[in-house]
Order: sequence, then structure tokens, then C-alpha cells
Amino acid sequence: MTNAISYPVRQLAELGWNRLPEELRSNTHLIYSSPATLAFNSPGAEGFGVKRAGLAIPGSVMLILSPGCCGRNTSSISRLPQYDGRFFYLTMDETDVVTGRHLKKIPQAVEEVCESLSVKPSVVMLCITCVDALLGTDMERVCRTAEKRVGLPVRPCYMYALTREGRKPPMVHVRQSLYSLLEPMKKRGTSVNLLGFFAPLRDDCELYDLLRQIGVKSIREISTCPTYEEYLRMAEANFNLVLHPESRLAAEDIQKRLRIPSIEPTRFYQIDRIHRQYQALGAALGVSFEDRQYLEKAQNAVEAFRSHHPNLTFAVGECMNGDPFELSVALVQYGFRVSEIYGTVTAENFIWVKKLSEISPETRVFANLEPTMLYYDCAQCEADVTIGRDAGYYHPDCPNLAWNSDVQPYGYAGLWGLFHALDVLLKGEG
Repeated sequence: MTNAISYPVRQLAELGWNRLPEELRSNTHLIYSSPATLAFNSPGAEGFGVKRAGLAIPGSVMLILSPGCCGRNTSSISRLPQYDGRFFYLTMDETDVVTGRHLKKIPQAVEEVCESLSVKPSVVMLCITCVDALLGTDMERVCRTAEKRVGLPVRPCYMYALTREGRKPPMVHVRQSLYSLLEPMKKRGTSVNLLGFFAPLRDDCELYDLLRQIGVKSIREISTCPTYEEYLRMAEANFNLVLHPESRLAAEDIQKRLRIPSIEPTRFYQIDRIHRQYQALGAALGVSFEDRQYLEKAQNAVEAFRSHHPNLTFAVGECMNGDPFELSVALVQYGFRVSEIYGTVTAENFIWVKKLSEISPETRVFANLEPTMLYYDCAQCEADVTIGRDAGYYHPDCPNLAWNSDVQPYGYAGLWGLFHALDVLLKGEG
């Protein structure tokens, strides 16, 4: 095989989700982990992977339990000012790996970490790797032992690449750990939590304004809580908005433990979907959102971009803030062409594959995890601009918008922000 395998969306739609080709199902073959490699993410170094996510709680520190090779990639994060003095290491040798001897050292190591700090941490996160997954370590029990020794919360976060395709992949589990510290508190009808991301939404995101329209006074995100005490006040929320599906299980836990219900809106780049979702959200809350000014601003941004840059052809990857299939549907609906998509087809986004098959049937889908991507040849694809870090890698000579910053685009603001960034890129201003 000397060509990267791909399929047109019309063929995938005809086959249906349950009959997708094996090349698009990563559990049927060896994988070529291009997204993880491009992001130095195993499963999270750059961007908000397990390690950075595990330190989202104010005042927390992390003890990484791993062989030297697994801990080494943390060095790039620990250089960032906000993580100075927050990462610690318990290195496992060969005997530890074979016998599990290191487990007896963990409570003492946690105690030594706490004693070394001038300010007592709010929580110690234990980050463990595939080694303990293979050993079958009961890390919950280890954490309880460490808690008794230091008298403060100790929680696990699992950097298990082996569980990426299971029910609780690493980024799902770490979210559960982060919110497990919240305790029951008197509810306030004017308080709402935004769950899902480890960085805030864009400052100009209309969601903040729309919530304030209906009387919400406290909008809390874990990334904007300045203190541990403020983080704990997330337990007073009247409801949670789950903005990323990887927080779904965490929201379910919160509902069971704290009786805080949740609503799960989706990030869209299709303007009609954004509008309809705000209508549905308002109906669920028994209110009405007035979003016309934001809708018109987004429409104007799309129209202005299209007038300056008509007839563009895009190649869209998945290493960006959005679903590549949903974004591709939006781009086609706005009058552009999408020649190729590099991404993972899931049960949730297959609806967009079917939609694309109706409006852009020849758009081809490449699986980033398929080993034949080693042979990808950009000369065989027409593209004027690429979106996503992976798409930029595959097309090194094409203008690329990575669109993967920590601060998250959402709603109408995400849409106008995207087209503004593309306009700056194509005008050579950025």
C-alpha cells in the first residue's frame, strides 16, 4: 500500500455507521497516531491533556508516578510560569514495574511533597500511566491511604493511552476527578456552572450575556475560579451547562451527589443550528433568549469573508476547536468547498457525514489513525486553506489556521472569530 486510504462521504453514508470500513475503525488495526504526535500529546502534554487538566483546581499540585520516559514529556509544561513548582515526580524503576513495589512509596512521597511546600496545597493529584493500568493498581485505595497521611484531598488522574477508546478515556476520568471534591451546598437560583473546558470561553462569547439576560449573576468555570474556596462554590449552582461531551459523566456524578441538573448544548459552526439551540435552551429553562444582535453579527462576518475570499476550497482536520465534520457542513453551507477531512468518524458525528453526503458527496475522509497516512500526498488534493494543526501538517505549503488555542470559541462568537482569523490569515496580516 503506497497511498493514504480515504473514502468519499457519499460511500460512508451508504454503508452506514455500523458498516464503516475497517480503515476508519482504529480498534481493528495498528494506529498511526498523528494527532497525538503533532500535539506532543501522550495523552496530554501540549494543550489540555491529563497533566494540565489535573491541575485545573486552584492551589493543586501533581505527583507523577511513572518510568522516566513517561514523565519526561512533562518538562515542556513545567516551564510555563503557571505550573512552576506544581509538578513532582516519583520515578519507577524496573523492579517497581515488575513487582508494584512503588505503591508503598506513594503515601510517603505525597507527604514529602506537601512538606516541601511553603503553602499547603488544596489537593494532590496523582497522575499514573499505563504501567499501573497493566498492573491493575487500585489507585483509589492508594489515594485514601495518602489522604489519611497528609490530611488533605488526594485524587487520581489516569494517563492511560490504553483506555482512549473505552467508556472512561483519560480526559473523561480526569474531569470526574476534578469535580469529585465538590460537597453539597445551598443552591442559588442565580448561579450557573459551565463544564467542559479547562480554559474559559472567548471574552466576547454571547453565552455570558444571554445568561445574564435571564438573571444569572454567577457564571463559574473551573478555569476562572481564583481560589479553592471559589471552586468549591460551584456546588451552589442551580444548573450546569455541559459544553463538551467529555464532561458528560462528570455532570452525571454531580447530579447524583449534589442534585444539580445539567443541560448539554453543542458547539456548532452552523449559524442556524446555533440559533435553534439557543431557542431550545431557553425553552428548557422556561425563558426566551434574545440573540438577534449576535446572529446578525455572525451573519455579517460570514458574508464579509465570502465577499473578500470567494470560491475557496478547504481541507479540515480534527486537531482544532470543533468537530471537523460539523465545521465542514457549515463551510459548504456558506458557499465554500471542502475537499478533504482528516478525522475520526464517531457515532455522534456520523450525522454530519450523512449531511455532507447530501451537499458535498465527493468530500473525502481520511482517518488520522490509519497507518497509510504515512503515504499521504498533498499534491493529490486541491486546497486553498487548511483548518486544524493536522491539516496544516499534511499541507505544509498551504495557508493554515490551527484554531486550537486554549481559550475556547463557542456559539456565534466562535463563528465570527473563526472567519475573522481566516481573513487575517489570508490577507497575510497574521
